Order: sequence, then structure tokens, then C-alpha cells
Amino acid sequence: MNTAWVYLILAGICEIGWAFGLKYSEGFTKIGISIVTVVVMILSFVLLSQAMKTLPLGTAYGIWTGIGAAGTAILGIVFLNEPRDLIRIICILMIVAGVVGLKVFAGGK
Repeated sequence: MNTAWVYLILAGICEIGWAFGLKYSEGFTKIGISIVTVVVMILSFVLLSQAMKTLPLGTAYGIWTGIGAAGTAILGIVFLNEPRDLIRIICILMIVAGVVGLKVFAGGK
């Protein structure tokens, strides 16, 4: 796995982090959490931009948002007691399948 893919995976993980930060910042009223959230947002964008230097735009952006969406939904289920119904799980699996497909068919990059 080359550096661009590592940057992209880390950017996706940061996206999950800032999504949780938004939840806990309570509309940016909690200053400490808000600062951490903004820093993680910036880090996520910086890592994504580094990945996009060599990866195709659609692939990089799709995987970044997919990691963020699926990861946030899974952690919401695990840690925030969000709904665990079958259709929700199937939808998350479809997001994961899309992310894997974008990686597999990235054109050798």
C-alpha cells in the first residue's frame, strides 16, 4: 500500500473523529471539544488533499466519505446506542462494499 492510500485511510479515520466531535461539541458551545474537532477536521482535509495528489478525485473522495459514513454509523451503533436494525446494517455493508470496489478498481494506483 503506497503513501497516498495511508493518507486516505487516516483522513477517513479523522472524518469519523470530527463527526463525533461535532456531536459532543454541542453546537460548538463546548470550547475544548470544539477546538479538537476543528483541528481534526483540518487534519482530515490535509490528509485527503495529500492523497489526492496521486489518487483519482472520485476514488479518493468516495473512499474518504465512505470511511467516514460507515465508520461513524458503526461507532454510533456501538457507543451511542443508535438503532441496530437489519436494514441499517445492510446499508452500512453496501457503503463498505462501495469503498472496497473503489479501491479494487482504482486503475492500479
